[in-house]
Amino acid sequence: MFKKILIANRGEIAVRIVHTCREMGITAVAVYEAADQQSLHVRLADECVELVSDEGFLDGAAIIELAQRCGADAIHPGYGFLAEDVGFIRACQMAGLAFIGPPVEVVQGVRDKLAALSTVRAAGFPTVMSSPISFGVDDLAALRAAAGELEYPLVIKSCNGGRGPGERLARSPQQLLRAMQRAQAESRVVFGSQEVYLERAILPAHQVAVQVLGDGQGNLVHLGDREGSLVLGNRKVVEETPSPSLTPEQRHVLCETAVAIARLFNYQNAGTVEFLVDEAGQFYFTEIKARIQVEHPLTELVTRLDLVREQIRIAAGEPLGWTQQDVQPQGWAMLCRINAEDPWNHFLPSPGQVDMMRLPGGPEIRVDTYVYCGCRVPDTYDPLLAKLSVWGADRQLCLQRMQRALEGLKLTGLATNLPVLQRVFTSSAFIKGAYTTDLLRQPLGEFVDLQEHLRDLAAIAAILYLRRNAPESPTVSPRTQSGWHRASRRLAS
Repeated sequence: MFKKILIANRGEIAVRIVHTCREMGITAVAVYEAADQQSLHVRLADECVELVSDEGFLDGAAIIELAQRCGADAIHPGYGFLAEDVGFIRACQMAGLAFIGPPVEVVQGVRDKLAALSTVRAAGFPTVMSSPISFGVDDLAALRAAAGELEYPLVIKSCNGGRGPGERLARSPQQLLRAMQRAQAESRVVFGSQEVYLERAILPAHQVAVQVLGDGQGNLVHLGDREGSLVLGNRKVVEETPSPSLTPEQRHVLCETAVAIARLFNYQNAGTVEFLVDEAGQFYFTEIKARIQVEHPLTELVTRLDLVREQIRIAAGEPLGWTQQDVQPQGWAMLCRINAEDPWNHFLPSPGQVDMMRLPGGPEIRVDTYVYCGCRVPDTYDPLLAKLSVWGADRQLCLQRMQRALEGLKLTGLATNLPVLQRVFTSSAFIKGAYTTDLLRQPLGEFVDLQEHLRDLAAIAAILYLRRNAPESPTVSPRTQSGWHRASRRLAS
């Protein structure tokens, strides 16, 4: 087993990895930039080293140098940044450092999105329809021709990304150029590449993913499904497990299909096989995320497995130690992302200092975060502040706990998306479990308990009015008239 792990990431995922390392008796080394020095992962880790580079966490050479300097024998990349960088994984191997994630052959096989789709399609599994080639900045004519063959609506996707940065929807030929330019620009900033490809859009749809875990001895299991159809600005904001859109029979087939697809690539370590499910219940493979995902706490809540621990064990050469029959997900779990962004100003990032933070309590509530009272949220990273996760024996109890947890969460000093999340979890569509990727593209409707909310708003408005219009009437505290301050200065007799 490893003695020291350098965490090549930041934020809540770095804190999450630190916790597991401490439990396993492994020294955790945090990496930070100057803007992130106050973050919680720096305070919790056993050691910390500063990263000084213009490329930041994308500078693989600097990360490896830090790992060698501090004597680490392994690197955990978390998600994002270098987690799926084939060149970085190879560099770790050449430097004698274990990479805690899928091996380079696996990442290379699934990182090429078009090749992965072709492999899965050739094996007889249903996939989304996509262009056979990718397109660069000067390939507009070829892009238009491919779009005409696939038919609209279309999704322009980054070859190096997935569903998120570098993805844009074009509903007509008139929107294609603008969508391509925006997708390529975002892909260049986030992934360093402007290559994109086309995918025929399935609208409306459900985004359903299956968590898989494999070791180096040929053991491969799934840990259930997750639905992430609530997307805002190409980013998931709410996810739950199991998916409310699947029947038990559909779930069984989907999970078995995910394992079979993962075996095509000899998958190892933690990963996610992603699908789109249409309104008829037909599912289509889209891609494999070769890393641990943001929403992994959901799977941990229903399986009671520590996925980071399993990642470390597999990277150290240990077998899973259990089979598919041993995995019995229990209950229901929901997760929402708390972001530092202003919902009243086009969801622009809202960095700043956290003046006050109160976390919700109660049974089966989990908060993954890197911030605390007085911590400063930098403006140079993703706006994700925290992930709020809850578990319940069934969906109704889980939903009630999430509603209560959102009411109990208090965070001041900067704008967050909490008002939007509260609205989502009280919307009739979400309560019924009858939602798709279109839900957040339209008004959510009224609150379930509208009268109660109107009553609270009226009380708040009345108190605010009184405070702003109350006449100035200075008062003197009775304590200052007691003479205690004079008596304390008397000389002893």
